[in-house]
Amino acid sequence: MNPIAELSSLVALALWLLFPVSLFVLAALTGWLQNPLQLDRYWRLAGWLMLASMASTLAVAAMLMLDSWLFGSAELGALAARFGVYPDGVAVWMALMVAFVGWVILRYADNYLRQDPGRERFLPWFLVTVGSVLVLVLTNHLLILAGAWIGVSLALHHLLTLYPDRPEARVAAVQKFIVSRVGDALVITGVIALYLQYDTFLLPDMVQNMVQSEAARAGGSTALTVASVALALAAALKCAQIPFHGWLIRVMEAPTPVSALLHAGVINLGGFLWLRLFPVFDGFTAGHMILLVVGGFTAVVAVLTMMTQFSVKHALAWSTCAQMGFMLFEIGMGAYTLALLHLLAHSLYKAHSFLASGRTVVVSSARKLPELPAGHRVSFGVGTGLVAAVILWWAPWIVEYNLVFGLLLVLAVAASAMGIPAGATNGVKFTGAAMALALVPLYAMLHLLLGPAVPEQSGFSIPLAGYVTGAVMVLLLALCALCIAFGGQLRVTQALSVHFRHGLYLALPFDRFTHLLAAEALRVPQVFKRVPHHPFRLEEES
Repeated sequence: MNPIAELSSLVALALWLLFPVSLFVLAALTGWLQNPLQLDRYWRLAGWLMLASMASTLAVAAMLMLDSWLFGSAELGALAARFGVYPDGVAVWMALMVAFVGWVILRYADNYLRQDPGRERFLPWFLVTVGSVLVLVLTNHLLILAGAWIGVSLALHHLLTLYPDRPEARVAAVQKFIVSRVGDALVITGVIALYLQYDTFLLPDMVQNMVQSEAARAGGSTALTVASVALALAAALKCAQIPFHGWLIRVMEAPTPVSALLHAGVINLGGFLWLRLFPVFDGFTAGHMILLVVGGFTAVVAVLTMMTQFSVKHALAWSTCAQMGFMLFEIGMGAYTLALLHLLAHSLYKAHSFLASGRTVVVSSARKLPELPAGHRVSFGVGTGLVAAVILWWAPWIVEYNLVFGLLLVLAVAASAMGIPAGATNGVKFTGAAMALALVPLYAMLHLLLGPAVPEQSGFSIPLAGYVTGAVMVLLLALCALCIAFGGQLRVTQALSVHFRHGLYLALPFDRFTHLLAAEALRVPQVFKRVPHHPFRLEEES
């Protein structure tokens, strides 16, 4: 690399790291100075920092492409090691998404909380949360990654208790706090196990050592097995998977910007953790099997539960639970590119869904269009799905030669085609079918766009048990789709809907245990009272 390119790379990398640090500095100033005029300036400055972070990320992306195309080397990684960052495709896409979603939520919250007493407390903890997520995304050191993982959760806790006068919100926040601490312990366990295997905390060195390690490639290392199990359970806790999902439904008392931040950014970190660390395994592990089973089961149950909710926010929460299940299921099947695409798309979709939840209430109250007769809908959906299956048989690379994901994509195309309303002309039906089939080339284009960002996993091979589990989950999803489409008038489905409305009560054991601990944590002697705006800080009564 010539001196000019090296200097440009160093500047881009330094700025890339500077902006998360600037968010922490601004958060400290915001919490220290309480001048309303200064606070308004800090809100605007925070927005500019988010935009600058996006610009620096694009600059690093340009450097990555130049380093790969023109120089054919990995010198940018060596330069990045000086700053402790890990500039690869996954980090670039994630950093870009985090800064963009943070900027959108910040602009929304500036107006949403304009006359709210919690506005002063929102900004510093919001900046700490976003800054911690960016550090988690950028770092190349697993101890710093674990510290940022913990920091995200602690900062988010203050946002979830933004309204201390709501007892249910405080109890739900403490439930989340308890679950997060268990997840923190699991992440630390996984990091220590990886250190025992590779004798380093630096992720690039781990990846390099894995290539040279026969035990790692063969999957016969006890340390790697422990790490995979611990990290899979940590991801399940962070992503609110069954049976650890109760806290996600109960934290809906937080203001809408906090819900958008949680569902669009923080909850995805379980998936990012695996997208970042899967190269150190490079094979199907016990952790992959856990993600496959837990994620697939959660997706099936959460989809049906979501369809029975009356509250828009609760429906969105169950939707997040289902989408995270799908994402972890994809990671368990080794479809890391699909999981990254799912993570990015879900973040953008869920941020918009929460910030526009008021509009969603209005839309949901509109009268639904009449549906085609059941026989016509099935025949139309099956016909469109068969066309999609032929396309995938001709071009199996679209789904990475994975039969399970091919079935999932065919199912999605068929379900989209079945939504054509009654009374539609042949032209409208043809257009609807074409739009449903367009999901296949659209996914292919997105896969080609994101594919180079994900490290190769040439040693990954799914065992028969994994394929069978995946096929069973897809079959259950197909049955769920049929129940949703045609079972609304059946007595059996009507009876089941009552139980699915409560998530089949699967959250009760873990929920009761954490609720008991939360109640104990909030129980204080009568001689103490709570300080306003600080639900966990006590002072002695005079």
